[in-house]
Amino acid sequence: MQLFTLPFIVLKNNEQVNHLSDELIQQGAVPENSIEDAYHIAIAVVFGMDYLLSWNFRHIVRLKTQDIVRMITTLKGYCPIKIITPAELI
Repeated sequence: MQLFTLPFIVLKNNEQVNHLSDELIQQGAVPENSIEDAYHIAIAVVFGMDYLLSWNFRHIVRLKTQDIVRMITTLKGYCPIKIITPAELI
C-alpha cells in the first residue's frame, strides 16, 4: 500500500515576522511569556493566510487578541486574517 503525500511549504521566520510578533506583544495581543503564540499569529499574517485555526483560547482565539491583531494588521497594511477554532469551520 502506497501512501500519497501532498506538497506543502514550510513557513519560516523573517524580519517582517519578527517585527510583527514584537508589535503584537507590545500592544498586548499576547503576553510576553507567550512569544510562540505571537510568532504563530505573525507568520500567518505575513504569509497572507486567510484563516488561523487554533484551540488556544488563552492567547489566540479570544476577542481581545482578534481586535488587537485586526488593528495592528490594518495599520501595517497587511490583509486581515480570521482567527477561529476548527469547530467554526463546520
